[in-house]
Amino acid sequence: MIALIPARGGSKGLPGKNTKLLNGIPLIAHTILAALNASQISRVIVSTENEEIAFIAKKYGAEVPFMRPQKMATDTALSIDAYEYTIKKLEANEKISIDNFTVLQPTSPLRSSQDIDAAITLFFKNKADSVISFCAEHHPISWHKYLETNGRIIHDSKEKLQNRQEFKPTYFPNGAIYILNKDVFQTRNYYSENTFAYLMERTNSIDIDTIEDFEYAEFLMQRNSMKDQIPNS
Repeated sequence: MIALIPARGGSKGLPGKNTKLLNGIPLIAHTILAALNASQISRVIVSTENEEIAFIAKKYGAEVPFMRPQKMATDTALSIDAYEYTIKKLEANEKISIDNFTVLQPTSPLRSSQDIDAAITLFFKNKADSVISFCAEHHPISWHKYLETNGRIIHDSKEKLQNRQEFKPTYFPNGAIYILNKDVFQTRNYYSENTFAYLMERTNSIDIDTIEDFEYAEFLMQRNSMKDQIPNS
């Protein structure tokens, strides 16, 4: 299966984050290496408009067969447009048909090769339209509230007070893995009635958007590295 890594140069929350060194190598390199080491990934394609990102991607073993148009790399551009552009151009240029593909966002550097392979196995086992990585939410969704502009909480007076243990568990997409087949992709959606969740641990679900996210991801990587170095007793 093809892995598509979308990576644009512009970022408001953390400028230059895709090329910023995380634990010694560029952020995007962590995702490239995880994809290259996944047994079920046949090709790793980076979609970018940025020359520096393209250079780094090739250095770490990914393909950058063409550059993404600048209009698909703005703050208002939709990610799905970049996926569609890349898949259609690959099909046209190489005279191939891509029936399914994996999207791996570079902002999820703690997603492992094992996660990628397990998600793809889940996809094929269930003949799914899509598989999306999720993480368990620690707090009930009903605890979330909207605020008015003056800060007043909008509260439903009919809500019943309950302990957290009484609520049904909920899950949220962590942005690490999207596996899509052509049918669901052509609807310009990620979900169908045949979409499955691949569950990931919270510590592997970091989605980097701010410097605090970045520093926390680096802390987790260094902690994991230290654990690997401790001999078994």
